[in-house]
Amino acid sequence: MSTLQLRQWAEQSAVSFGTSGARGKVVDMTPAVCHAYVAAFIQSVVPHARALVLGHDLRPSSPGIAAVCAAAARDAGLEVVYGGALPTPALALYAAQHGLPAVVVTGSHIPFDRNGIKFYRADGEISKADEAAMLQTSVTVPSRLQPWDLPPPDQQVEQAYVDRYLRFFGPDALAGKVVAVYEHSSVARDIARRILEGLGARVVSLGRTDVFVPIDTEAVRPEDVAQARAWAQAHRFDALVTTDGDADRPLIGDESGEWMRGDLVGVVCARHLQASAVVTPVSSNSALERSAWFGHTVRTRIGSPYVIEGMQQAIASGHSCVVGYEANGGFLLGNAIHRNGRVLQPLPTRDAVLPIVAVLCSAREQGQALSALGTHLPQRFTASDRIQQIPTSRSQALIAQLRADPVALAQVLAPDAGAVHTVDETDGLRVQFQSGDIVHVRPSGNAPELRCYTESSQLARAQQLCAACLGRILERVAQDR
Repeated sequence: MSTLQLRQWAEQSAVSFGTSGARGKVVDMTPAVCHAYVAAFIQSVVPHARALVLGHDLRPSSPGIAAVCAAAARDAGLEVVYGGALPTPALALYAAQHGLPAVVVTGSHIPFDRNGIKFYRADGEISKADEAAMLQTSVTVPSRLQPWDLPPPDQQVEQAYVDRYLRFFGPDALAGKVVAVYEHSSVARDIARRILEGLGARVVSLGRTDVFVPIDTEAVRPEDVAQARAWAQAHRFDALVTTDGDADRPLIGDESGEWMRGDLVGVVCARHLQASAVVTPVSSNSALERSAWFGHTVRTRIGSPYVIEGMQQAIASGHSCVVGYEANGGFLLGNAIHRNGRVLQPLPTRDAVLPIVAVLCSAREQGQALSALGTHLPQRFTASDRIQQIPTSRSQALIAQLRADPVALAQVLAPDAGAVHTVDETDGLRVQFQSGDIVHVRPSGNAPELRCYTESSQLARAQQLCAACLGRILERVAQDR
C-alpha cells in the first residue's frame, strides 16, 4: 500500500484541479491516481456518505476510469449507484434529489487523450475550499487495485433528468418545431432526443460518430461552422443543437445553421425564466447589463465554482430567482421556479438541456425564428479562440509582462483600438479601449491553452480583434524562445 497526501499524488502524476474538476492526460490518470482522488473526496468532503452516484461520458478511457472510481468508493464502504454514460448534470441532479455525492468521469470538451473527474456534494459542485481540503488529505491506495465490474446502468438516473423537463415545460412546448441534433460523440445524443420529442418536437439526427469529437462551445471549429451551414441547406429545421462531450455546455444553431454565442444564449434563457438576479463571469457579453432586463447582475472569475459562489451570495441577499451562466453557454439554476402549477427544481451546476429548451420555447412563444431572438439585445458581438499547447506558466508570464507594461499591453492586445480605458484583472487581463472594443486574455484552467475573448459593436471587428491579438501573441512567444 502507498500512503501520500493527495497533493503529492497530483504533483507526481500531473493530474490536477482546473476550473472544473481534476484533469490530466489519460496516461497519467493511472488507477492509483484516480483511486487517490476519489478516496480524498470521500474522506475530506463527504465523510458521512452512505452511497455514491457514478457516471461517465463516451470517451474511450472513461468506463475504465469509472470502474476504478467505483472500487475506491466501495473500498471506503459506500454503495455505488451507477448511472452509466449520461450527461454530467443528469448525474448531479439525481445525486441532489437523493442527498448523495457524485463522481463523474469526463474531460468535457478537451481532446480524447485527456480526461478528468468531477466531484459533487449532495448540494452541488465542490468548492475551491473543498479542493484545497482534498489536496491536504492523506490517502492510502492498495498495492493491488481491483476495478469494479460496472453493472447495467440504473435507469432511474436517466429518467429523473428526462422528467425534469417534460414535467415543467409540458408535452406541447415544442409542438410543430423541427430540431436537428448534431449527435457526434456527445453523451446527451440519445437523451436529448427523448426530451425534445417528449416536448413535441420532430427530431432529425445528424453526424453521429463513435470517434470522440472535442466540441468546444467557446471555440467552435471551422469545420463545425461549415458543417452547420451545409446541414441547414440540406435539411429544413428550426434549430440545430448539440453539446460538448459531457453535455453541460450547449451549442445552438439557428435555422440557417449559424451558431449562437453561449453568452447570448444565457441572456435569452435567463429572461425566459424571468430571473431576478444573473451571475456570469467577466468574459461574458456586456449585452447582459446593456439590456436592462435584470435587476441585479454579478461578474465573477471564469469557472463554475465562482459563478456558484456568486449565486449563493445573491440567494442569501433575498433574490427569488437566481441564475448563472458562462460564456460557453452552460446554465445554472439557483432557485426553484414555479410556473402554471409546475416546478423546476434548482440545479446549480452547468447544464446544456435547460438553455436549449428555454431558447427554443422562447422563440416559439414569441413567434420568431431563432435568428431573430438576438435582435432585441444591444448589438454587441463577441468572438473567442485559443492558442493550444502553450504551457500555463508561459501564459501567466506573458500576462504578467503585459500587466507591468502599459505600452506593450495596448500594442499586443489591440493597437488600433484607441487608448486603454479600463483594465479588469478579475481573471487574466480584460481591457476596454476608448473605441469600445474589449480584448480579454487568460490561461485556460483546464488545459495548456491561452484563451482570448473579444467584444465589439460589429461581428467582423470582434473576430478580427481576436485573430489579430492571438497572432501577435504567437509572434511574441516565438521571439522569446
